[in-house]
Amino acid sequence: MSEILFKPIGQIKAQFSDADVRAERKDLEGELEVYPQFEPALEGIDGFSHLFLLAYFDRLRPDQIGPLQVRPRRLVNRGFKLDELPSLGVFALDSPTRPNPIGLTLVRLLGREGRFLKVSGLDLFDGTPIIDIKGYRPSYRVDEFSVPNWHKTMQDAAGHI
Repeated sequence: MSEILFKPIGQIKAQFSDADVRAERKDLEGELEVYPQFEPALEGIDGFSHLFLLAYFDRLRPDQIGPLQVRPRRLVNRGFKLDELPSLGVFALDSPTRPNPIGLTLVRLLGREGRFLKVSGLDLFDGTPIIDIKGYRPSYRVDEFSVPNWHKTMQDAAGHI
């Protein structure tokens, strides 16, 4: 298998703290700075209400890259004890622990000034490299979906995940 290389197309510019991101605040606003050589790729992005951002998790500890199963640790902040939580595959979780340190997030596009996109709903740290942007389209929406029983149980106990 060959190596895959990505170039960041931009980065997050935020005035909030890493602690705000870890607290899972939903109201965080910031900017996505798109690097000058990629500005032409923004043509036509105006008018989208939401954007998917693909990010490179550049701040993970070495032990967070590669494990295939973890306990959903964010539930510890909601009253669970770590040993009460099931060990689950990382593909079933939103955990930053992954075989490849790549994240996906959906943000609201508030406006654009040249190569700077003002967004809300950020859950990425200041300086996080962005590797791609995709406009959200109605065809992505699903009205009927299901989640595993473990998720329902944890959601009922914690309020929401």
